[in-house]
Amino acid sequence: MNVLLSPQPHVLPHYHESPRQSPQRGESPLHAMSNRKRKADDDGDEAMSTSPSISHRPLARPSKKVRNNDALGRSLRLPRLLETLDADQLRTVLQHICEQHREIGQEVESQAPRPSVECAINVLQGYQDRLKAAAPYGDTSPEYTYHRVRENLLALLDALSDFTPQFLPPIEMQASLSLQFLDAATNFIHELPDLELQTYRHHKENAYEEISKAWALVINEASKKAGGFNLHSSGWDATLNRHNSRSDGRLATAVAAMGENVGWIKQNSQAADQNSILNQLMSGSYGSPVRVGPW
Repeated sequence: MNVLLSPQPHVLPHYHESPRQSPQRGESPLHAMSNRKRKADDDGDEAMSTSPSISHRPLARPSKKVRNNDALGRSLRLPRLLETLDADQLRTVLQHICEQHREIGQEVESQAPRPSVECAINVLQGYQDRLKAAAPYGDTSPEYTYHRVRENLLALLDALSDFTPQFLPPIEMQASLSLQFLDAATNFIHELPDLELQTYRHHKENAYEEISKAWALVINEASKKAGGFNLHSSGWDATLNRHNSRSDGRLATAVAAMGENVGWIKQNSQAADQNSILNQLMSGSYGSPVRVGPW
């Protein structure tokens, strides 16, 4: 039977064709495919590495942030440091800087807002509170009392001397604000302790003299507007009289200035009161017949 079958022609492989390698015995088809895929990938990597356009291109690698786990101390930044300072500490630091650098002090003076009457009074109240706290308890000699309060007394008087010119013309041209401050400042002087010691009395006498001059200045300036009518209508003449009485007449300079500028208003007011119907009724002269002629 083999004789009847025609023999298959024997085909030689092509000259340029590489003979196909058959998988080795015992190797599965999947394993053969993975080998071919891995070889193709290797060939591609080799081609990329040998490409002149890629070989000179720097590889972009993600930057790795180096973390330093060591704990190191450092000073607070200025904003955080300022948050920790209270008002007194800030004033001390700022004052020291201004004293060391005069140009900075001048800049602060030009940029800082003017103090209000309420703000100035609050500062003076703090000095007075410290003065009262320094006074000794019980019966003590005037010398010992003065020794205890001297520092705080001078601090209060110095503050009064510094604040008062800020509320006088021509720095402060609103008479109402000037008089409000002088009213409060005079009360601070009234409440200073009374000591028979001559050295202490000298401080209080000078304080009354200075505040009386300040009252007179404001009164003279305010009288230039409407003849000082606002001083009388607002009751400042009566307020000054009460202060003068409480000071045992030590505000005579201010009282004289008030009389010169507001006295005519009082005289006219008194004349008008005498001719008022109420006064006529009280005196029994209302409705009396008016004489005509010599009879």
